[in-house]
Amino acid sequence: MSASFERGYNVLKEMIDAPIASYLSSCVRCGMCASACLFFTETGNPKYTPIHKIEPLRKVWRREYTLIGKLASWLGLAKPLTNEDLANWQELLYDSCTLCGRCSMVCPVGNDIAYMVRKSREGMAISGHAPAGVVAATQRTIEIGSPMGVRLPAVKVQIKHLEQETGLEVPLDKEGAEYMVLLSSMEIINFPEYLSAIARIFHQAGKSWTICSEAFEATNSGIQIGVGDLAREILMRIVDGAEKLKVRTVISPECGHAFTALRWDGPNLIGRPYAFKVQHILEVLDELRIAGKLKTEGFEEARLTYHDPCQIARRGGVVEQPRNLLKMVAKDFVEMSDAGAMNWCCGGGGGVSANTDADEIRLKAFKRKKAQLDELGPVTLVTACANCRIVMEEGLEQYQMDVPVVGLTETIAAHLALSPQITPPLPNPLPLAGEGTIALSPSGRELAGEQPGEREKP
Repeated sequence: MSASFERGYNVLKEMIDAPIASYLSSCVRCGMCASACLFFTETGNPKYTPIHKIEPLRKVWRREYTLIGKLASWLGLAKPLTNEDLANWQELLYDSCTLCGRCSMVCPVGNDIAYMVRKSREGMAISGHAPAGVVAATQRTIEIGSPMGVRLPAVKVQIKHLEQETGLEVPLDKEGAEYMVLLSSMEIINFPEYLSAIARIFHQAGKSWTICSEAFEATNSGIQIGVGDLAREILMRIVDGAEKLKVRTVISPECGHAFTALRWDGPNLIGRPYAFKVQHILEVLDELRIAGKLKTEGFEEARLTYHDPCQIARRGGVVEQPRNLLKMVAKDFVEMSDAGAMNWCCGGGGGVSANTDADEIRLKAFKRKKAQLDELGPVTLVTACANCRIVMEEGLEQYQMDVPVVGLTETIAAHLALSPQITPPLPNPLPLAGEGTIALSPSGRELAGEQPGEREKP
């Protein structure tokens, strides 16, 4: 038994808490979760049945914590979990699971399968069976502060251009501000219009806000890879920054897993409640709407539909707010089938989009989202997660679908009453401190060692 496998096995044992023990005891193997998983529905392969993905965890539970399992093990009637088993399960726990939680919603006995997958990943990562792309993203987050290698100078460049274009101030490290705004790497690099929208909205609303130079990145790769200690270390940068600046509310950006990590997992990770409030940007915008501080004019002429990001809607409860906001600017808003809490995942959450091993199965899974859009006809697709946005743009390109994808925050900002119009956002790539530039693919992954003639996809 290798030392890394032994550590991973022991971690899996530690992960089996009271909820997991009850889930494993009550599972009736009905298979209903399969119909809720787009990796199963779009491939028809039974190995992608969600409950099957946590089989390594089940083996450890039976062997270590049940009388029948202990007897079978003692009599040599049950095969023990092996390092080869974990290697074979990497595809199921990382490549074909976005932690979207749709399977948990349909379980007839209420088992949270996504929770068990998250706990299984802890043992997988410790034993050395996490995908290289997710490992690299986590390492960059720990060492640099960003999974995509974005440093503060890149943010400052974006701020400088934004201030020149709009005449608005983007306050850095302002103590006592009402809001501390977080960004994801994807917004900084791929969608700089998000920060411009924030500046314009808060200017109209008369709200004080700031960006913390020591904690501007919201993405928590520790949650995606499944290592609680790393997730805690990444989270504490935000907690320390918010408490240092004495802000009242920390705003999670248009990023699903950032919201989950900060809002729901965070207090448990650090073992204490926050000294500040956490809200998703859509929750803040809807509060401004209710207070009469978000004023818009004109309507989108295009037909709009909304993609509910899994971590924001299904696992975060932010369902009505985006629809309230869309009513302010949409003349022709149509819902997808299964909209709201039961909407289908884009296929790239939970670290899947950072994992090159998952590219093929991810694009197959996108057929479910394609079918939803095909039902509606020509539309503009609005969402509130930068990762969903990039993943859907790749899927739409793969299936040659001409569907524009836009962020909800920027859509609202484009209709602000009496607001100045700004020039187009900065072109990529942005410079990093002492490192020239970085080139990014549509998924946000770095393109290393480009050959002559190679370039980014548009």
